[in-house]
Amino acid sequence: MDVNKKSKGGRKPKMNPSKNRYVFRLTDEENIKFLNLYEASGMSNKAKFITTILFQKELKIVKVDISTIDYHTQLTKLFYQFQSIGNNYNQIVKILYRNFTEKKASFYLFKLENHTRELALIGKQIIELTKEFEQNHIQKTYDK
Repeated sequence: MDVNKKSKGGRKPKMNPSKNRYVFRLTDEENIKFLNLYEASGMSNKAKFITTILFQKELKIVKVDISTIDYHTQLTKLFYQFQSIGNNYNQIVKILYRNFTEKKASFYLFKLENHTRELALIGKQIIELTKEFEQNHIQKTYDK
């Protein structure tokens, strides 16, 4: 049995361990502000947060607005519904001309065109509401 080859227990030592320690005290107001910044940063370690602020001098805080994400999700769903309506529209026109006389087909197409106009108006209203939402809500978020 070789004495030099005896394995050491425990974890491997770090290459560049943090040995120096600094202590500072904060007032209650400063502590609240510090904790708000820390939580907004999303970092999991307060020590890393402090060193990032001190040495990188650039702290990026990303705020996620849930209402904007919900609005975008609902708008995307609505867009897909409009696509499926357009697809169904094409299929209906083909079926009308294939299975009905030209007079009946044109009668049903007239009804379909009226509903299409209503959908076009709804689409324009959606676009106007989206522009209004972007101007009023999203721009205010970036200004903060």
